[in-house]
Parts: sequence; C-alpha cells; structure tokens
Amino acid sequence: MSSVIGYLGLGNMGQPMASRLMDAGNNISVYDIAETAINPLLERQALQASSPRDLADKSEIVICSLPSNSVIREAVLGTGGLIEGKKIRVYVSACTTGSAFAEEITEALEKKGIATLEAPISGGPPGARAGTLSVMVSGPKDAYEELIPYFKAYGKKIVYCGEKPGLAQVLKLANNILFATSLAVTSEALAMGVKAGIDPNVMLEAIQAGTGRNAATDLVIPTSVLPRSFDFGASIEILLKDVNLALEEGEKQGVPQFVCQQTRQMLLLAAHKGWNQRDVSEWFKLVEEWAGIEIRSSDK
Repeated sequence: MSSVIGYLGLGNMGQPMASRLMDAGNNISVYDIAETAINPLLERQALQASSPRDLADKSEIVICSLPSNSVIREAVLGTGGLIEGKKIRVYVSACTTGSAFAEEITEALEKKGIATLEAPISGGPPGARAGTLSVMVSGPKDAYEELIPYFKAYGKKIVYCGEKPGLAQVLKLANNILFATSLAVTSEALAMGVKAGIDPNVMLEAIQAGTGRNAATDLVIPTSVLPRSFDFGASIEILLKDVNLALEEGEKQGVPQFVCQQTRQMLLLAAHKGWNQRDVSEWFKLVEEWAGIEIRSSDK
C-alpha cells in the first residue's frame, strides 16, 4: 500500500469516503476549495495539500470525487493540476463522468505514466458513511488488484468491469438512470395511493415485500420523504447531470431511451423552478403539488 492516499474533493460523498479510508488505518492527504469540508478530516490528523498538484506531490494514489467534468478537467489536467504532480502513479475517479470523458482523462494521464482507474460508486451519502457502497471499476487489472483494500474501506460490493477505459462509467450511468426513473415513477405511485386514502407507511410495507420494491422505496422514501426531512444528500442538479450523460451514452450506443427522456423532462421541470440545489428527495414535491397531497408519515 501507498504510505499516503490523496483525496481530491470532499463533498457529500468524498468526505465520508475519505473518513472511511482513515477508519481503515490509512494516512490521508486531502484537498478541497472549501475549508469547512476539510476541517473534520484535519481534526483527525489528515494532511492538507495546498493544491491538486501538491496533493499529487504527496500521494502515489489519488482518489477524486468532484461534481462536474469541467471541474475535474481543470483539477486533473489544468495548470497546477494532478497531472503535474511528482509522486502520483494511479489516478482513481470516483466521479460520474461518462465514457468519452473517461477516455480523454485516461489518454492524457497515460502520456505522463499515470494509470487511471474509473471507480464510480453507488449508494449515496448514507452508503458512503456506512461503508456499504457499490464500487464499479475499470482500468488496468494490476492497478485494480492493488487498490481493492482501499475500495473495501468504503465499498461493500466491488465489481471489476474490464480494462477498457470508460466501462465502469457506462455501468454507473445504467445504475443512475434506474435510480432516477425509480424516483419519478414511485413519486407518482405513492401520490396515487395517498390521494385515494391509503397510509403511505402501509403502501411502503406492501411494496417492499412485493415486486415494486426499488431504490426509492429502499433508500429515499423512508429516510427523507415520509419524515419530510428531504435530506438524502444528493442534489437535483447532480442527478440531472447524470441523466444527461446517460442519454448521451445511449445515443452513442444506438439504444432507444423513451423512459429516460421522460425522466429528464421531470428533472428539467424541477430545474426550471429553481430547484437545482435542492435535495433529490424534494422531487416528490413536484407530484405532490400537482396531486394536492403530501406523502407524509402518519406518525408525524
């Protein structure tokens, strides 16, 4: 193992993942533009880098959790980016970027002798905190095998997709479009039942034991919608970005995506209402407004 693991980007996913790496006994060097994101890890004796390049000067392996391709490109390939680091030899992208961008980054880093592993994750902030994420990996097999212990620090299921750049990104987009559509259709289904007079807790109990069970009923509704906390931990803007990437990938592969297109339209409506930074669980409020009801726990 490397003596120091670099972590770039300490948002809703990056901070708990870096924390899990520390829990596993790893030394961590961190960088984020937000001091408030770094402070909890510094209190645990993480090292602070002054820039992405400084992070790559300190760490042989750097894991990246940043929100958009433009931000990633600047932090990895830009002036003062990871690519200029003296020590880095493996770059790990835990981001959702799409396969074309993954190929671009891989090609640029290979020219500098830096191996790239695409390792996007699924499970949301709750999974990151619990160390139960699904980790989808593609890239050089030897680098993957070396990093398995690190992935296990925050992941319960590690799946290797192959060496071709971008394969893990395709799998992550397939996962995320399923998550997005589960939110869309489940909001409509629960609103229908609640407006007819069924307690949403009763609905959830039946659905969870039946064929309608999905990511929304498992993760989002019981923790964020029924208690009206709306704090799942991912923004509508990020999910819309992922859905757009999934549609681009489907077009690239020549696959029809009628349901995905309709899901995107619902997300765009939320965005046009100015809800970009709102939690994905607040998506349910769109259908609630139209239906004139609230999907609320009966004991609240």
